[in-house]
Amino acid sequence: MNNDSSARIVAALRAWIRDAPEGAQLPSTRALVQQHEASPVTVQKALRRLVAEGLVESRPGVGTFVRAVRPTRGPDFGWQTAALRTPRANLPRIAGPLLTAPPDAQVLHAGYPGPELLPERLVRTALGRAARGAAATARPPAQGMSELRAWFAAELADATPAHLGAVTPADVVIAPGSQSALSSIFRALVAPGQSLLVESPTYWGAIQAAHQAGVELVPVPVSDDGAGPDPAEVDRSFRETGARAFYAQPNYANPTGAQWSVERADEVLTVVRAHGAFLVDDDWAHDFGIDTTSRPVAARDDAGHVVYLRSLTKSVSPALRVAAVIARGPARDRILGDRSAESMYVSGLLQQAALEVVSDPAWRTHLRRLRAQLRERRDLLVESLHEHAPSVALDVVPPGGLHLWARLPGGTDVERLVRDCAADGVWVAGGDEWFPAEPSAPYLRLSYIGPDPGGYPAAVRVLEGALGRQRG
Repeated sequence: MNNDSSARIVAALRAWIRDAPEGAQLPSTRALVQQHEASPVTVQKALRRLVAEGLVESRPGVGTFVRAVRPTRGPDFGWQTAALRTPRANLPRIAGPLLTAPPDAQVLHAGYPGPELLPERLVRTALGRAARGAAATARPPAQGMSELRAWFAAELADATPAHLGAVTPADVVIAPGSQSALSSIFRALVAPGQSLLVESPTYWGAIQAAHQAGVELVPVPVSDDGAGPDPAEVDRSFRETGARAFYAQPNYANPTGAQWSVERADEVLTVVRAHGAFLVDDDWAHDFGIDTTSRPVAARDDAGHVVYLRSLTKSVSPALRVAAVIARGPARDRILGDRSAESMYVSGLLQQAALEVVSDPAWRTHLRRLRAQLRERRDLLVESLHEHAPSVALDVVPPGGLHLWARLPGGTDVERLVRDCAADGVWVAGGDEWFPAEPSAPYLRLSYIGPDPGGYPAAVRVLEGALGRQRG
């Protein structure tokens, strides 16, 4: 019997239950089989559906009965208002980019690459190997597995000029993803109530992590041409606020996709050093270069001014939440202390699996293929916007990363636009979440990593139509 037969039985029993008293026993399975001319499997499937809906309850060995109706009025939790007091930070229940779209929607809002862009075979094989080894039952060191820390250190050391001292595995702390690492970094470097400089716009997760840490965000504007922040503005912000840390994404920034030049990185680093401060170099998109490769600012500093963050979650698999924080001196010790207090250690199974993936020769092959895939998808979305959405402006075509930062016409109601597009089957992310203060203009962040890139032209036409309705 197919699903239609099961649905037909469910509908009939719902009607029977509406007229039955509480506690009434439903006909036996044998009787329902005869009545509806269905198989016992189909009848049992229908009954399980009714149990899941809370309409009936099954008593093994006795039968199935109409469930008593519970009171619709929920308990009063008003007492919690006084107990909880004012929240430390007003955070959304779930950020827009983390919302799950319906299966048939065109997804342009998400921040995680789809399965076709991930090394799925490598991940499955690595998880199997890790599960068969000692990592399945052993407790790893608090700072992380030595082999994985050595791999992260070697990656950054390879980019370090010969005249500078390279990082070592002892400088590396493994964390369960970059979001958790950011919280530890902010708590370790910035005291509650003190200022933290951030690019504006910047990663929404960093904004949330800073709010949770109780620090005061100070926006530093970035240029529309993708050059990054003006070093003079960074200097002024340090002087006026007394801040001792600046959070930035010098490579393929989320959301703008901008990449600092080597000269800009040196200028900003000079300012940071002059103020005796830290630069938090979030290299989240290290593996997502398209026209260029990532140039970590951390590779240009050996005096401990740069705290480097790199995650494998997006490039390897969302199921392997593994990241590395690289810091030197007391800053590293404070970050490790915070990590140990929060989660003690990162799953050795996940660490071993991540190491198995990035140590496999096929990992480099995957990254070369990924570069070509991202270029094709980015260019298709850019062309679709130019052809089908003339009212949307792209100030920068990103040389890497996963997103386009699309500027909308002045006066656009972004929240309404997001709702209207979703109603027409296209999910986009409103840009307001990426601003630590008031948005400088209306924006959307459009991702080119979801399924069905062939649907980009049609999706962009939906976007332009929704904008047209706002213009009237």
